Amino acid sequence: MPLELEHEPVVARLLRELPAGGASPYDFGEFQRRARMPPAGAARMASARALVATAVIAVAVCATATRLGPVERPLPPHPATAAVQPGEETVSRNEDVYMERWLSSLPREPALVHVGTRSAVETLEDDIAQVDDLVSAARAGRTPAAGVQPLLAERAQLVNSLVQVRYAETLADASR
Repeated sequence: MPLELEHEPVVARLLRELPAGGASPYDFGEFQRRARMPPAGAARMASARALVATAVIAVAVCATATRLGPVERPLPPHPATAAVQPGEETVSRNEDVYMERWLSSLPREPALVHVGTRSAVETLEDDIAQVDDLVSAARAGRTPAAGVQPLLAERAQLVNSLVQVRYAETLADASR
């Protein structure tokens, strides 16, 4: 008997009382059957992994949506883009209001700016502001309606051109 056990008489006595060559708890067939069974917590672990994966995907989608900004509104069916030709009647007041509302619903600056279209937009906006000033001055000076009408026709034509350029910008931006 090893020396360590001699110092522990209780443990040595218990070891001597054990039966010699006891039977195995189970045979090899039982061992193979138990080895083929999945562990008891495996099903719970698989469902927990699926739940964690779903949560990670949801957080990633939310983070991406937050990073990219709000979802853009769908394009209107079509803005009133009929060009006003000299000599033709001006755009009706309803179409003018519709175009103004549509323009105001667009973001002030598109996400990606092209120099050519941006300068055209700014030039048209400046021209519209200039015509608005002239109309205001004409109305304040008690100019007859016949004197204001050509200014309003020019303004309608400028707004129509602005709508066409911004609509083209919106379509180009949506196609990316």
